[in-house]
Amino acid sequence: MTNTNLQYPIFGPQIKCPHCRQTIDALTLTDSYLCPRHGAFEANPETEVLVHLQSGRQWRLWEHKWYRQHTHPDGIRFEIHEALDRLYTEGYRATKVIIAERYHNLISSYLDKGNNWQGNQESKLYKLYGLPVEFSHKSDAEPCWEVINFVLEKEKGTPSRYPYFRLFE
Repeated sequence: MTNTNLQYPIFGPQIKCPHCRQTIDALTLTDSYLCPRHGAFEANPETEVLVHLQSGRQWRLWEHKWYRQHTHPDGIRFEIHEALDRLYTEGYRATKVIIAERYHNLISSYLDKGNNWQGNQESKLYKLYGLPVEFSHKSDAEPCWEVINFVLEKEKGTPSRYPYFRLFE
């Protein structure tokens, strides 16, 4: 008797497309999924990374949601900007951004440096879109930080008229 799970890639017979979120099917006896809108995705069973073959973009899965693994600072900054827009339309405002430590070297030179920027490395205050930025701590050892990119701390309230936009400074 043949185990049918061996016929499918690591994520099973169907997944949600990371781009359009529609359900897409696995190609049997391969490590690939095919989206009619976005083309082929290949699943790496060793790293558990899903790669869009046309663009090379990579995603990892955490709690049934795909998280893009960024290789350029503009990608993560754009993703944070989109999340801030969603919060704003839901009636919330962000109070802080916590970014995965693995992006520290990639993005830190693109962040605003706050007033506490003096010789002491521990007192550096980073800002992005006017919000304080922290990086997850490696000592936290929460496995989610190996996959997710950032978390927004939020509060209910009336945001300012032009939230978070300091793009043209």
